[in-house]
Amino acid sequence: QLQLAESGGGLVQPGGSLRLSCVASGFGPHKYAIGWFRQVPGKEREAVLCIDEDSKVKNFLDSVKGRFTISRNNAENTISLQMNNLKPEDTAVYFCAAGNYVCYPDDYEYDYWGQGTQVTVSS
Repeated sequence: QLQLAESGGGLVQPGGSLRLSCVASGFGPHKYAIGWFRQVPGKEREAVLCIDEDSKVKNFLDSVKGRFTISRNNAENTISLQMNNLKPEDTAVYFCAAGNYVCYPDDYEYDYWGQGTQVTVSS
């Protein structure tokens, strides 16, 4: 079993930055691929970035390339999503999720989910 908890969301102006954290607890969190997803009301959840157990990164969303980065600190069981130059269209609830070993863009490949953290980009 694995538990995930996100934090770091909030309200930020366009062009600003936020750093989201996902703390994993339970058995062997470092063995999982961790993905960040986001969802806005009325739309499907979409994969943003993922980092696997070997710290290989996959970017699933072209609109965040060059602006968002993902990293993991296995010693602290924390996976971070650094978001720079935020835009209003980045407004969403952001979730972290854990799946086995490899990064996939499909949410059904992930077995464990956090509760989500709201990110709002607005002036």
